[in-house]
Amino acid sequence: MERERVRPAVASDVPAVKAVTDAAYRPYIERIGVVPQPMEADHAANVAAGKVFVTDEPGTGPAGLAGVLGLVVVEASAGHLFLDSIAVHPGAHGRGVGRRLLRFVDAHARALGLPEVRLYTNALMWENQEIYPRYGYDVVERRVDGPYDRVHYRKRLL
Repeated sequence: MERERVRPAVASDVPAVKAVTDAAYRPYIERIGVVPQPMEADHAANVAAGKVFVTDEPGTGPAGLAGVLGLVVVEASAGHLFLDSIAVHPGAHGRGVGRRLLRFVDAHARALGLPEVRLYTNALMWENQEIYPRYGYDVVERRVDGPYDRVHYRKRLL
């Protein structure tokens, strides 16, 4: 089905990748007291490096952005796939976009022969701490990295 598609981002997606990331993470700035790291990422470089995958619908998406509803930024490492960022445009919440992206991350890791997915989230983004365990992620540790208090997760793939 076309609307279930997750595809590698291309250069023309960079404005939408930035806009969706900013819209998804902007509400957390006041709560955590710093700009979330994904908002400061070099989106063009990540897209060029093949790290960004988007899910979209035909036509125009939220805010007129080339149909992009959500995205993940991933990087293969020794023994795991690191999920650096997941972002869903607030206008697409409740439509299964995040679930679709997390399923894609699992499938992508398996396709690369990697046995687990790792990620972290800010400790003050408590919504994520409710979501990730529902998708099979276990807390590994909590660690402060510079201005970020992070909860690290791991999901072992069977």
